[in-house]
Amino acid sequence: MANVDVKIINHSANSLPEYVTSGSSGMDIRADLTTAQVIQPLERVLIPTGLFIELPEGYEIQIRPRSGLAIKQGITCLNTPGTIDADYRGEIKIILINLSREEQVIQPGDRIAQMIIQSVEKCNWIQVEEIATTSRNAGGFGHTGKQ
Repeated sequence: MANVDVKIINHSANSLPEYVTSGSSGMDIRADLTTAQVIQPLERVLIPTGLFIELPEGYEIQIRPRSGLAIKQGITCLNTPGTIDADYRGEIKIILINLSREEQVIQPGDRIAQMIIQSVEKCNWIQVEEIATTSRNAGGFGHTGKQ
């Protein structure tokens, strides 16, 4: 596993995202709120983090839900995984949705999502007239599961 240097500005009162254990692949990121944010059932909200990054070319950040929020409160991230490109310099904001039947509350400093840094491969398209066949071919949308 390689480490990559990433420049970060933190305008929030929260600590920087960090790996909680040596085996963690994601870093928790926290809500940069001045007051609690109530999320009604099926409501979508955009939560600021106060974080701005300069990611090196060839990397992306993926934003993923936190399993604890999902199972305990029914809160998850939309557009998952969300992608933050290397050339984005705006504030990182998290799209949350409340999938529970009750209103939920996000407090200032709550851990709201996970941030994963990934290397990115770019492709060169090679336009052809045919592609190789496989045993699966065009089968999709559950065709290998129950009949």
